[in-house]
Amino acid sequence: MRLRTLITGGAFALILGACAGLPDGMTVGEYCANPDKADEAVCQLKVEIDGQSTALADTNMSLSKARQMADDAMAAAQSAQASADSAQDTANRALRLGQTAMLKEEDLICKTNVIQKSDIGTCEPGYTVMGCTQTRYTTRAGGLSFLREVNSEQCRFNSKVLEMNVRCCMTAPVQKALSVPAR
Repeated sequence: MRLRTLITGGAFALILGACAGLPDGMTVGEYCANPDKADEAVCQLKVEIDGQSTALADTNMSLSKARQMADDAMAAAQSAQASADSAQDTANRALRLGQTAMLKEEDLICKTNVIQKSDIGTCEPGYTVMGCTQTRYTTRAGGLSFLREVNSEQCRFNSKVLEMNVRCCMTAPVQKALSVPAR
C-alpha cells in the first residue's frame, strides 16, 4: 500500500514538475475546468488519499500546494529507493558471504566413535559431535534408551546403553599448494 502511494506520488511529482508554468493562485479544479486544458496530464492525474482514489481535478487544492505535495512525494520516493538499494546491497553481500562459507564434503574430516556401556558419548578435542545413535541393546539390559541431549560437545541418553555410535567431524586444514621450482 505504501509503495503504491509512493509510486503515485512520484508520478504526481513528475507531472506537476512539468507544469511549473501554471498560475499559483489557481486551484487544480479551476485550471482543469477550462476545456482547452482538460486533456493535460495534471487534469488526468488521480491521487490516493487515505485509501480513496480521487481525480486531482476534483479537489480544491491550489497548484502551489499540489507542487509542494508532489515535491514531498518525490523526496519520499527517492529516500525509499535509496533504502531499497542499500538493502539489496546488504543482501547481495550476505549471499556472497554465505556461498563462500558453505562447507563441502571434502572440507570435513569425520569419524565415528564406538562407545560401549555408557550414557554419554563425546568426541576427541577439536572434533564436534554431529550425531549419536544407539547401535546395540538387549531387553535384559533395559532395551532402547531415549536420546536426551545432543550438542556440539556430547550426546546423552537417559540410561547406559550397550553401544552407541558418535559421529564426530572437524573442518579439514587448508592445503596450500606447494610451488616446486622448475629445473
